Amino acid sequence: MKTIKYMLSAITLLLVMDVAEAQPTIYPAKAQEKPIAITGATIHVGNGDVIEQGTLLFDQGKITYVGGNTTIPDGTEIVDAQGKHLYPGFIAPNTNLGLVEISSVRATVDFGEVGENNAHVRALIAYNTDSKVINTLRSNGILLAQITPQDGLVSGQSSIVQLDAWNWEDAAYKIDEGIHINWPTVRFGRFGGGGGGTNPNAQKERVEQEIAELENYLMEAKAYAELGSNRTTNARFEAFRAVFSGKRKVYVHANKATDIIASIYALKRLGINPVLVGGTEAHLVTDVLTDNRVSVIINQSHALPSGTDVDVYLPYKQAKLLTDAGILVAYSIDGFWQQRNLPFMAGTAAAYGLDKEQALATITSNTAKILGIDDKTGTLEVGKDANLFISHGDALDMLGNTVERAFIQGRGIDLNDLHKQLFERYEYKYGLSEGK
Repeated sequence: MKTIKYMLSAITLLLVMDVAEAQPTIYPAKAQEKPIAITGATIHVGNGDVIEQGTLLFDQGKITYVGGNTTIPDGTEIVDAQGKHLYPGFIAPNTNLGLVEISSVRATVDFGEVGENNAHVRALIAYNTDSKVINTLRSNGILLAQITPQDGLVSGQSSIVQLDAWNWEDAAYKIDEGIHINWPTVRFGRFGGGGGGTNPNAQKERVEQEIAELENYLMEAKAYAELGSNRTTNARFEAFRAVFSGKRKVYVHANKATDIIASIYALKRLGINPVLVGGTEAHLVTDVLTDNRVSVIINQSHALPSGTDVDVYLPYKQAKLLTDAGILVAYSIDGFWQQRNLPFMAGTAAAYGLDKEQALATITSNTAKILGIDDKTGTLEVGKDANLFISHGDALDMLGNTVERAFIQGRGIDLNDLHKQLFERYEYKYGLSEGK
C-alpha cells in the first residue's frame, strides 16, 4: 500500500513539474528605453471621457500626452492602433492571486493564518510572482491587483502589486495599504450547514461573542495608538496605528444588510470610515452608505441572487443601483483562477443599464480611488504611470477583448501565458496550425 502511495506521489510531482516548466521564457520586461506614441486609437480615459482617433505618448514609464493629433518627437516608437481601443490597465481588488496556486494542494495555499486576529500578517511577503495564473490576467488587460489575506475576524494587511515582476519586492505598488475585517455573521448553508450549526440561538450567541471580541480589540488598538511611542510594542495593535492616523484603510467584508449597517456604525464610533467589500445586499442600505461616504467593492455580477424571492437579474443590476445612489463602486471577482474574467463583470453591468464608461470605471478609476492609488493609475492622464493596453475590440466583451500590446509603467510586457501555450501545443498536435 505504501509503495502505491509513493508511486502516486511521484507521478503527481512529475505532473506538477511538467506544468511548472511550461512558462520558463515568460519573464519581466526591461524598463522603457525610448518614448512611445500610440496613434489612431479610440482612447477610453477611464474617467468617462472617450477620445476618438486619439494619440497617447509616454516616456520613462509616465504618460506625457493624451489627446488628438500632435507633433511626435524624433526617436519615438510609433504604434499604429487605428481602429483599435486603448484602455487604462484594469485593477483586480480583493483577490488571493499569488497566494494560492492549486487549491487542493495545501502546500500552495498561503492566504490565511491560524487564529482569529492576524492584523499584523502581511500578504505581500507571501505573494508568488511565479504563479502561472498571473499571466492569464495580463492577457485580458488586468495589470494590477490587490493581494488580500483571508480567514479569521481580522485577516491581515493587503497590498497593491503590478503584475510583471521578478519577486514581491519588485511587484510592490502600494505596500500594506489596508487591513481586512470579516464582520461576524449568521452562517446558514444552502442545506442547513454553517458555523454554529443550525440552532439559531447558538448562531446568535457566536455572532455576539465575536462582535464583542472584535470591538474590544479595536478599542484597545485605538488606546495603544494614542499612547504614542511610550509603550511596549504589540504587533497586532501596531498594525492599526496607521489606521487611526489615517494612513491605512479598513476593508470590512459583509453581505447582509443588517451586518453592513452594524459594521459601519461600529467602526464609525471608533473614527474609522471603512470600505465595504462584498455587499450582496448593499442596494438595500444605500442611504447608510451615502450618509457615511462608504465606497463598495461588490462581488462578481455573474452570480445567483441572494434569495429565492430576489430578482434573478439583481446581481447584474446592482452596480447601476449603487452608482445611481451616488456610491463609488468597484468590481471584484471570486477565485484567483478566474480573475481574468473581471472585465466581463463590468461588461455585464453595462448590458444591464450602467453607462459603458461608468462600467469601465468600476475596474479602473473607481478601483484606483478606493484603493488610494488614483494619483498614479486608473486613468490615462498626463503624469500617471503608463499602465495601459491596446485591444482589438471592446475589452469588456468576451469577443472584443483581444489584447495585442500591454504596458506596465511603460514596460512592454509579454502577453504569453499557459493557456495560449496549451492551445498552441494541441493545435500543433492535431496539425491545425499553419504549415503543419
